[in-house]
Amino acid sequence: MILNETLRLYPPAVATIRRAEVDVELGGYHIPQGTELLIPIMGVHHDAGLWGTDVAEFNPTRFADGASRAARHPTAFIPFGLGARMCIGQNLAVLEAKLTVAILLQRLAFRLSPSYVHAPTVLMLLHPQYGAPILFRSLPQPSHPS
Repeated sequence: MILNETLRLYPPAVATIRRAEVDVELGGYHIPQGTELLIPIMGVHHDAGLWGTDVAEFNPTRFADGASRAARHPTAFIPFGLGARMCIGQNLAVLEAKLTVAILLQRLAFRLSPSYVHAPTVLMLLHPQYGAPILFRSLPQPSHPS
């Protein structure tokens, strides 16, 4: 839930492009075949109409019943895209993130540095404009019986 909420607020890609393969009606608009559509992932993930009035808040419990029930539309959560062109590395990326967080939480205590400035910016991908300085402290490791 925590990883999903992080990906909702800060998706790795902020947008994707799709081309209409046939003429289609979408939201009351006629989209002719061949039209390229920009799908604003960041915009979808920050739409209060889909996510509720707490859209700007970090609230992992919104994913308690799964990603398809987190928002008012089952496909509103698209950090890795959707359908046939979904990121092929999604499962690996999520597994690596889970393992990394588990290892960090076992071995380290951490907090944001007082110098941290929250300023997400886009330069191809979403990233912290001024970095993300974090202060780490080793946790005592349990001793193993001989």
